[in-house]
Amino acid sequence: MFGDLSGASREATVSVTFRGSGHRVAAIRVPGPDERVRHVAMEHKLFSPQGPGRVYCDDGPSRPFATDASKFALFSAACAAYIAGMEQRPDVVHLHDWHSALYLLLREFDPEREALRSIRTVFTIHNLALQGIRPIAGDESSLASWFPALAYDRSTAGDPRYTDCINPMAVAIRLSDRLNTVSPRYAAEILRPNNAAHGFHGGEGLQADLQQAKRQGRLFGILNGCVYPKRDRRRPGWRSLLETVAREVDAWRSHDETRADHHESALQRLATLPKRRPRHLLVSIGRITDQKVALFLQPTSAGATALEAILQGPAAGGVLIMLGSGDPQLERQLAGISRDRDNFLFLCGFAQTFSEMLYKAGDLFLMPSTFEPCGISQMLAMRAGQPCVAHAVGGLRDTIRDMVDGFTFSGDTPTAQAESFVEAVRHALAVRTDDPDRWLRIREGAAAARFTWDASAMQYIGEMYE
Repeated sequence: MFGDLSGASREATVSVTFRGSGHRVAAIRVPGPDERVRHVAMEHKLFSPQGPGRVYCDDGPSRPFATDASKFALFSAACAAYIAGMEQRPDVVHLHDWHSALYLLLREFDPEREALRSIRTVFTIHNLALQGIRPIAGDESSLASWFPALAYDRSTAGDPRYTDCINPMAVAIRLSDRLNTVSPRYAAEILRPNNAAHGFHGGEGLQADLQQAKRQGRLFGILNGCVYPKRDRRRPGWRSLLETVAREVDAWRSHDETRADHHESALQRLATLPKRRPRHLLVSIGRITDQKVALFLQPTSAGATALEAILQGPAAGGVLIMLGSGDPQLERQLAGISRDRDNFLFLCGFAQTFSEMLYKAGDLFLMPSTFEPCGISQMLAMRAGQPCVAHAVGGLRDTIRDMVDGFTFSGDTPTAQAESFVEAVRHALAVRTDDPDRWLRIREGAAAARFTWDASAMQYIGEMYE
């Protein structure tokens, strides 16, 4: 796959033992934007079990992470072998999420990887809710299957709740020299246990390990950054936006049969939208997962979901466009609301062309994540001068200042959060309508906010690498 990329070349072939037999993994040098940075990718047929271009596989609820965990276990083994064989080894190895966590298990317990223990290894948690948990034994996708000869400490590898399972995320938290989350607020939230009754997402069962890391001075919170190119202040025209959307959805319909009904419904709704720009254009862009859309679909005390209450109330004089795909059940719920509400367009997919148009064209961006390790959508909306309504959690709380460059809400229960969300949208649109000077200051504040990678990089160097 990488060998077909223009400018790519095979740098080395790594030999690893996996599932009791030898495997050869190609280390491919791939071109990048900066010649000073060396990019190496690993290539093996097990990395693409469902064909090229498919990053994650869906094994269903009975065997979560099964296919992905096996390929990432091989990937971790290949990376460990590659780094151990380097003529000049790195000063720091930086791992991300559960997918690369088994590198640390091999570093700690595999005698052939003892040389890696002298290299500082740091770990970044992007989403604690996804942990890659698999059985320790008794399955082809298990620790005993991947590395049958590995002698390890079960208390280091095991999940604290499921004693017959390995938890890669827990392994990395326990064994990394330093670890961080992608925002300071999220680093504090995950020290507390989840509380479903209060709608709080915290340590996801790993809070004890994280508290230990905090006591040891190993846990940090470093905000992700955003790129700030020279800004094009031109707002896309309404007709141009709708024409671009129609072309893209028509293309989706021709090659995405699994969502054909959603695409057909979107085209029908497009045809009924106003021909002139609506009074308010609300936008939401993101993955369709429980984390991102549960508060849209959370019923209020009046019975309607927050999304329906917004469409019937504060957004009644406008249009809400939502772009994203993910969980099929959540997609169906959103598509059903779109069919019933003439001011809601649900676009079940993603296209860079009109996502950028929506960031520039929208008046108000909605991001009611139940939890948010950092978030990028709010940064992209703010960069384009579009204020956000966001749940005051995690990275959203770290990046949005209420009534300064956006609007935030909270609540002690999921129902209270849903109602506060509706009220925050109502308040934001009231400011836009009734206090244009204040609205302009908030818009300018959003556009002026800066969360640069330069600042984040300096924190990584000072807190994680040195």
